[in-house]
Amino acid sequence: MKTYFFTSLLSVFLSFALSLEAKPLHSKNKNLYRADITLKSIFKLYSTDNPFLFRETYPYNEKHKVTYLTSDQPDAPQNLYSYLWPFSGSLSAVVSIYQNNKDASYLQILENRIMSGLDLYFDTKRDPGAYASYIEKTPTPDRFYDDNVWIGIDFTDLYLLTKEKKYLSRATATWNFIESGTDSILGGGIYWCEQKKFSKNTCSNAPGAVFALKLFEATSDSSYFHKGKNLYEWTKANLQDKKDYLFYDNINLNGEIEKTKFAYNSGQMMQAAALLYKCTKDGSYLKEAQDIAQSCHNYFFYDYTTNKGAKISLPKGDIWFTTVMYRGFIELYGIDKNRKYIDFFKSNLDYAWNYMREDNGLFNKDWTAQTKDDSKWLLTQFAMVEMYARLNKL
Repeated sequence: MKTYFFTSLLSVFLSFALSLEAKPLHSKNKNLYRADITLKSIFKLYSTDNPFLFRETYPYNEKHKVTYLTSDQPDAPQNLYSYLWPFSGSLSAVVSIYQNNKDASYLQILENRIMSGLDLYFDTKRDPGAYASYIEKTPTPDRFYDDNVWIGIDFTDLYLLTKEKKYLSRATATWNFIESGTDSILGGGIYWCEQKKFSKNTCSNAPGAVFALKLFEATSDSSYFHKGKNLYEWTKANLQDKKDYLFYDNINLNGEIEKTKFAYNSGQMMQAAALLYKCTKDGSYLKEAQDIAQSCHNYFFYDYTTNKGAKISLPKGDIWFTTVMYRGFIELYGIDKNRKYIDFFKSNLDYAWNYMREDNGLFNKDWTAQTKDDSKWLLTQFAMVEMYARLNKL
């Protein structure tokens, strides 16, 4: 039985590897080309003894400590594999490429590697089933609502692209878990972590609104529209800074607000407002999306003069946060056709390709290219793939 299992596993992996190598380069579109070869670099450099999983860092560091879990979450044994959040970037990256070129070989990559890897994180011991923060065979890991939201959004996008019901089934099952993280405390809202219900965070509620509104588009079930609208309104009422339209990080159960502002939180509220406008044609939502967009640019970008004297507007902070913020800009651009922010996006990524990228195909996280990273985080690399892919048709 073991021999058969490993023979089958090897067969699947070889099939995946061949499909990846056979993938033609995008000579007619530089950004899909950039996304494609960056993805190949990731698969090569972050590979593990399990063909469906990734290392969290390159070079591999068994002592690497993550900082994004709840404070008492046990470390994974020797950090052999990536936690769920960085791994989920592989789904976003490949879906984004497929969304922008409709090449079936990327669906093969999704089916033969990404889905198989995701299944190793899926926890059926607790009801409802959901993706846990680490692979199932470790001591029972926490389950985060925001981790699952990102995956649910990708599955919904996959369904909208392919009309394959298996993707919609995964999306709705994920939504059931998200909805289990709501209650009437603070008037509603989604918690951050299932096991540590101490706060309700923008990072679970803003993309929760986006997720629900995308499910409405996929199913025409009006209950999803109302749930998405309610999450948007709840987040706006409880976590928005009324002075600049941006959003704070979280509110605890005592009503105390943690006022850090992250790009992805405001970016997801921008996208939710744009989706609400698409659903309703209510101009107030478009105005809200545009106000958030302007404030995002004012707050999360800064002017930089290169060593060649060129001036460029560079984003601040974590690259994946910036990537998720760009989703909001792209959604808004699809409505108002204002290229202002898209042109910043384009110049940022041209600059990144020329100055942030190393010979091994990976990117440093310093947009100015003044410093290099000794250790490169997996999610940063997947975020770059996603951004280049999304730039394709803009």
